[in-house]
Amino acid sequence: MAQRWKKAGSLTTGGMSLNVFTQDEMDAIHRATLEVLEHTGVLIGSPEARALLVEAGASVIDEDIVRFPQWMVADAVSCAPETLLLAGRTPDRDVVLDSTRVMFTNFGEAVYLIDPDTGEVRNTTKKDVEKLTRVVDALDVIPVCERMAGAQDYPEQVAELHNYEALLMNTTKHVFTGGGNGKLTQYMIDMAKAAVGEENFEERCPVTFNTCPISPLKLTADVCEVIMTAARNGATVNVLSMGMAGGSTPVNLAGALVVHNCEALAGLVLAQTTRRGAKFIYGSSSTAMDLRYGAAVVGTPELAVLNAGVAAMARYYKLPSWAAGG
Repeated sequence: MAQRWKKAGSLTTGGMSLNVFTQDEMDAIHRATLEVLEHTGVLIGSPEARALLVEAGASVIDEDIVRFPQWMVADAVSCAPETLLLAGRTPDRDVVLDSTRVMFTNFGEAVYLIDPDTGEVRNTTKKDVEKLTRVVDALDVIPVCERMAGAQDYPEQVAELHNYEALLMNTTKHVFTGGGNGKLTQYMIDMAKAAVGEENFEERCPVTFNTCPISPLKLTADVCEVIMTAARNGATVNVLSMGMAGGSTPVNLAGALVVHNCEALAGLVLAQTTRRGAKFIYGSSSTAMDLRYGAAVVGTPELAVLNAGVAAMARYYKLPSWAAGG
């Protein structure tokens, strides 16, 4: 039976919660998002994606800026699944994800590592990914496994494939990993199909693909390709905006969330336009910028408040969410 983690405290009679917005404030963020999507638009870097969106009712200005009518956004929200099964390679590792239940995973994407034998700082390797994956696999408190490092000892053009092989062969938990681009995403889907069986793939897809827009308001060609490839194959895509409050987004919380919301919902519309009912996670790796040093801050009170806002907006749309760096 799939694991069902406890619900958020704000939705039950007890427990800790952080409610950063009233209903009226969430309505205001939503209306501001619709205004930006309809009148300013989002850069869509893929000609194929632009063509799909225009055929579905969007419009294009300045060659690659797509404007989304309000009805198109509402329709995409209405047909996205509220609950997802994050299937493991074995059913005992299955996890249910929805807009109310809270679980944790490991942080990811390390590019340097302190060598356990020499104590020196060095680039991460595929062997590191394999070893770290086995650690996460053994931890019962972490129900899914995010890629925690990168195989930098392989060429960049194929590193994502080696990352996924290391994950696939060293955990039976559901895996989150970078999609890279459409071609690499398809190769990883083919690897996953070989592991779980092509006939069961859509029901028991063991991998979710992370992809990150560029703030402000840009879905590059690679991001679009990952979204479309995942949707067409029945895999889940996690669109993580990486806005930086005070840098690539307004410094205030509400303004940062409007930009974040535009990028996430643009990804959602593309996913649902590609395939109605596509599996989608409202993701965030957004944070604040340290105005003294121009650096992204992680593990800070500002990030906690921003993540609470992300979770609130995901619940507003009844979408599963993912917030990084909490």
